[in-house]
Amino acid sequence: MAGNNPTTSYYIQHHLQNLTFGHHPEHGWGFAHSADEAAEMGFWALHLDTLGWSIGLGLLFLLLFRKVGRAATTGVPTGLQNFVEMMVEFVDNSVKDTFHGKSKLIAPLSLTIFCWVFLMNLMDLVPVDFLPMLAQKVGAMFGADPAHVYFKVVPTTDVNATLGMSLSVFALIIFYTIRAKGFSGFIGELTLHPFNSPNKLIQALFVPVNFLLETVTLLAKPISLALRLFGNLYAGELIFILIALIGLWQLPLHFPWAVFHILVITLQAFIFMMLTIVYLAMAVEKH
Repeated sequence: MAGNNPTTSYYIQHHLQNLTFGHHPEHGWGFAHSADEAAEMGFWALHLDTLGWSIGLGLLFLLLFRKVGRAATTGVPTGLQNFVEMMVEFVDNSVKDTFHGKSKLIAPLSLTIFCWVFLMNLMDLVPVDFLPMLAQKVGAMFGADPAHVYFKVVPTTDVNATLGMSLSVFALIIFYTIRAKGFSGFIGELTLHPFNSPNKLIQALFVPVNFLLETVTLLAKPISLALRLFGNLYAGELIFILIALIGLWQLPLHFPWAVFHILVITLQAFIFMMLTIVYLAMAVEKH
């Protein structure tokens, strides 16, 4: 694929463009043929590749763990059962060490986050040309111009996906804060900290400053979650694309980077999970 494209910049841009479907102001409903058309479709345009891979990998996780759970035995376990039990125990210990409130949701949520994010990150190890070229051939079968068929296979290199997950965590932070401290307690955290005074008049003067600082701190949580995951995986994907541009000499470079990247994708899944647990633990803690 690299050899068929006119320029290096075109090759990189093509690989970093999502398969976008939406309503164009001039052309109506359809697929975007360029980054400009995708932008003109506006906020409600859908990245079908991101949605397809993220939903598919999520279902893979659910079906796999459900299958192992139903087939679990007290006898000699299979290798897959050992792996699943190890993952469950690892996540359960992480939750117990960090989250000291009472909730039946946190442990399953944390397990889902870690495995789901890991699987999405793992797609970064698929050769960068393989699935996009396959998508182009499928598109050509339906009369599409291969040059206008875009296909990204790593959902976490799409900031829409990482921000969507982070906003879900943010909603849980608000929910657990209000459930543990009440609505008045939630408002109090935003207006009475970090500066406070026994003098009610002085405290009232501090309210706008406290509200500004605490709101920024609160909003920074989902933004940092989203951008940290997106930035690391986007950079990793870009390096794989640059290695692919080298052509015949890519294998000696691809393998060591792939080995190192396995550590990166695992670490990023773990960080996303742990920060979620920490933020939810902070939400239920009494100050």
